Amino acid sequence: MLSVTPIPALNDNYIWHLEKDGEHWVVDPGEAEPVIKTLGEAPLSGILITHHHYDHTGGIKTLHKHYECPVFGPESIKGVTNPIADGDTFLLLGLPTEVRGIPGHTLDHLAIILKEESASGSRQPHLFCGDTLFAAGCGRIFEGTPKQMLNSLQMLTKLPKHTLVYCAHEYTLNNLRFAHTVEPGNTAVSKRLAHTQTLRQSGEPTLPSSISEELATNPFLRCQFPEVAQSGAHHLGRETPEELSEVEIFSSLRDWKDHF
Repeated sequence: MLSVTPIPALNDNYIWHLEKDGEHWVVDPGEAEPVIKTLGEAPLSGILITHHHYDHTGGIKTLHKHYECPVFGPESIKGVTNPIADGDTFLLLGLPTEVRGIPGHTLDHLAIILKEESASGSRQPHLFCGDTLFAAGCGRIFEGTPKQMLNSLQMLTKLPKHTLVYCAHEYTLNNLRFAHTVEPGNTAVSKRLAHTQTLRQSGEPTLPSSISEELATNPFLRCQFPEVAQSGAHHLGRETPEELSEVEIFSSLRDWKDHF
């Protein structure tokens, strides 16, 4: 079976460590030392990169030199040895793997989806989405447009509901506080917020989440719901969301969250 565990790095990053049948890969190593310490004497088979920000790429040079392993990621990134792009498919750890372009946070942002087959023959997708989809949130829009970001998020929500979501930061608690402010009547948000507070008090990670959990609690995926739309309209100084598009509501929420 595939094992996926977080390696804490920098201030609030997670480097995801994938292991199957003695083969090891990491996703978005913002620094090298935590990876080397975690692996011990085990070799690193390869590195996956979702986008070019330094807190996701800072460990590439050292890890590539130390392990002489390939680096898969956008061709725009220095140190990538095996460029990948939207629509690519290949086997990784013996599992079917798909790449999707999800621009918005950055223009080169990729999602990497591994599909693990269970003993019953069903597929368990594992989504590595960097800084595009967060638990109960989404990334800031640095290079793309609100429309691009919303389209990327909506594309990800079309994945199977049981897809496990591995984002790259421990932002869940603050994201849920914002979600509760936007949609105070959502009991799923309240329950998730309480559970997340318990996890963080114990020093436990809040990830992975799932697509179904995000659809129920993530305000950026719920712009069409009345309470979320109303909150987004109020942030724009409008009494009601009438005549506002979903992109405008989304953009309002993103601006609000930027200053939350």
